[in-house]
Order: sequence, then C-alpha cells, then structure tokens
Amino acid sequence: MAIIDRNETNARESRGANENKFLSFCLGSEHFGVEILRVREIIGLLAITPLPQTPAYVRGVMNLRGRIIPVIDLRLRFGLPSTEATKETCIVVLEASEQDGPQTVMGAIVDSVREVQDIPRSAIEPPPEFGCEIPLRYILGMGKVKEKEKDRVVILLEIAEVIAIRERAQIAGAIKDVERRAA
Repeated sequence: MAIIDRNETNARESRGANENKFLSFCLGSEHFGVEILRVREIIGLLAITPLPQTPAYVRGVMNLRGRIIPVIDLRLRFGLPSTEATKETCIVVLEASEQDGPQTVMGAIVDSVREVQDIPRSAIEPPPEFGCEIPLRYILGMGKVKEKEKDRVVILLEIAEVIAIRERAQIAGAIKDVERRAA
C-alpha cells in the first residue's frame, strides 16, 4: 500500500494550475512577465540601503520582515534610463534559482505591475535573434497576448539569468559584509 503525501500532491497540483501564468509589469512602454511561481509578493517602495562594490543596477538591500534581501533596478539592469519613482513604482519580490542550485530571494524595482496573465506554451515564441537590447539569455520567450482587441507581446524573463549565479554570489558577499559591520 502506497502512502500519499498530501503536501507533495497539493504542490504538484498548484504548480500545474499556475504553470502558464505570468505576472506582467511595465518598464517604460515595454511589457515584461515572470512566471507567477517565482513571485513571492508585490510591495511598495521601502527604504533601500546601498551596497558598496556592487554593480550599478543593484540598488542595495532592504529589510523585509527581518530578512535582508537584495534589490535590483530592472531598468538599469536592462540599460534603460533611470526615472523618478511614481505611485505605481513597486518592488516585486522574486525567487530565483539555478537548476538544482541555491535559491535566492530578491526584490526587483518595476515601473508598474499590470496583471497575472495566462499565456499557454503554444503562445510563446523564442526571442528574435537581433534587435533586442536585452541579452537573449535573460528571455524565456515572447508571449503573444490579446488585450482589449489588440495583440501585444510580453517579454517573458528567465529571472535566474537576469541575476547570474556569479553576481548573486557577489551580492551575497556584500550583504554579509554589511551584516558583519552592523553586528
């Protein structure tokens, strides 16, 4: 007789139900998306403490309910011009992990969050080989969606690639230095 693990079964069912769902957000006029299973929460802008010796797109760290997490500015990461924050500017808290690698929780500053969209795999095409300012390894695919009778393309991000493992290690080291100095 097999023993059924209800938590594992529920997790599998939840994954299946959310497999084609993406949180869409804007950077300027461009629409981007990340797998909803990578999104922990969406919060307003909080105080961010700068980190020394990190790339310019790393805005710093924030204290999220007692946990220190790095915060990146996706505009700067993608080479877009910086803009002033608005009432719609927010932080999307994401989980990024490599295949069988360590998991990193990080915040990503975006101009605005739009909605959760169901984009079936059949509506996702590979990124174009040219003309895209964002490195192709950052892109999971190009999602074709229909909004208000118009066709739109949502650039679906591979969030683990946006912050590569080497950069995550550098950021983690800077966070440990800050924590050591504070202790």
